[in-house]
Amino acid sequence: MIRCVIADDHTILREGLKQLLSNDPDIRVIGEASDGPSVMQAVRSLEFEVLVLDMSMPGKSGLDLIRWVKAERPELRILVLTMHDEGQYAIRSIRAGASGYLTKESAASKLVMAIRKVAGGGAFISPEVAEQFALGLPAGHDGPVHETLSDREYQVFQRLVAGASVSDIAQGLNLSVKTVSTHKARLLQKMGMDSTAELVRYALQHGLADASGEAI
Repeated sequence: MIRCVIADDHTILREGLKQLLSNDPDIRVIGEASDGPSVMQAVRSLEFEVLVLDMSMPGKSGLDLIRWVKAERPELRILVLTMHDEGQYAIRSIRAGASGYLTKESAASKLVMAIRKVAGGGAFISPEVAEQFALGLPAGHDGPVHETLSDREYQVFQRLVAGASVSDIAQGLNLSVKTVSTHKARLLQKMGMDSTAELVRYALQHGLADASGEAI
């Protein structure tokens, strides 16, 4: 029996995933979480093998939450289930400690298979992501320049593109304004840009934001 906890801030989605998994006799959902703190509570109080984790929830979320979970329980297998496409977070998620990455649009057809794969000790990622992960991202690579950003710089980049101020970002990431300003300066330098407006244009061109400038 594979015991799972589903972590997503949308009740309807959690119910849908539970219903989907109820059709498999070997998978049992034993808990749910709707934000970062409740994820950690489940990790500390429940016995289970797979955490199905949304990347965007209230409180601590995303890459930081993956690291927290793995620090608490290194043996726990994490399957990221998210709206973000692979190009944005898959490699970063695996490096942070996740065992698989699945987009929500693929959940209906692939969730059971993905849970079985990660529970068995494997990794559930696309061949493209596996190749990138194996090769790494050297400083001189010829891929998209945003891939050279550190995880924290990428978080700041995403929030800047979405229209957040440095103060808003500092509060959201629990950092000082000075630290966020430093990250902003570094990511602008790495990307060869001078302003947030240039970052927004870049994000639109590379499918990292929608037409309104909202990060996706």
